[in-house]
Amino acid sequence: MSSYLSGLVLGFSLIMAIGAQNAFVLKQGLLRQHVFAVALVCALSDALLISLGVFGFAHLLSQQEGLIQAMKWFGAIFLFGYGLRSFYQAYRAQEGLHASKQKTASLRQTILLCLTFSWLNPHVYLDTVVLLGSISSQYSNKMAFASGAVSASFIFFFSLAFGARLLEPVFEKPKAWKILDIIIGMIMWLIAVSLIVKA
Repeated sequence: MSSYLSGLVLGFSLIMAIGAQNAFVLKQGLLRQHVFAVALVCALSDALLISLGVFGFAHLLSQQEGLIQAMKWFGAIFLFGYGLRSFYQAYRAQEGLHASKQKTASLRQTILLCLTFSWLNPHVYLDTVVLLGSISSQYSNKMAFASGAVSASFIFFFSLAFGARLLEPVFEKPKAWKILDIIIGMIMWLIAVSLIVKA
């Protein structure tokens, strides 16, 4: 139980930072577009990455410097483009949440975007695979530790995705939606810059 709780707490501490993936999940939750699919894809992606880290993939990944560098550049380009899109949406926004809800992306497009946020960000690998993988070596029951970290991901993503609708009254105002898009754009660009600086 102590190993499970340690994994749960550490999993929450790593995942709760506001990043590109979380901002995307929040927006999908507000729009009520493919909410379950988005939360499930994010949680399952985390579960797979955590499992790889805890059960031995961390050491292998740490030796692939060229792959990590390439991912940083691809991730930075993608985040810059998505950030630019968010700024453009903020510029064009004239109505509140109800109007925005009509612009529904297909399930396939949404899942592809979700997978990109989940798998094309080197920070995800460094946090879930390398860091959690390294820390898990301190525990005799690695399965319990991994289960705790995976539980944190499922609880967090489903709470964020479905809990976002509680903010709907706020985002019925065009100004609030505009501010959210600007904040999302800034988050994307800040992460993109951090990836380039560290490349």
